[in-house]
Amino acid sequence: MEESDEAGANGNTVKLRKIWAVAALIGVACFGGALGMAHSVAKAANNMAEQPEAAGQIRTSMMMGLVFIETVIIYALIVAILIIFVL
Repeated sequence: MEESDEAGANGNTVKLRKIWAVAALIGVACFGGALGMAHSVAKAANNMAEQPEAAGQIRTSMMMGLVFIETVIIYALIVAILIIFVL
């Protein structure tokens, strides 16, 4: 009876650690992504205000950068799903 209680407690500990790991992973990824996106948009808006003739190229470059930042966040989500369901 004691062995099954220990196994149950150990299983709960592992689940709790997974939850904390996923929460930290998603939190850090979203926080970093939001900071990166905010910085990128602020710089692009500043440059478009200074050089209106290059606004199209700046906007395109900014959108590509935002796509790459969002890709990192999506990879973090995939890793979080793997932690929950596979590990």
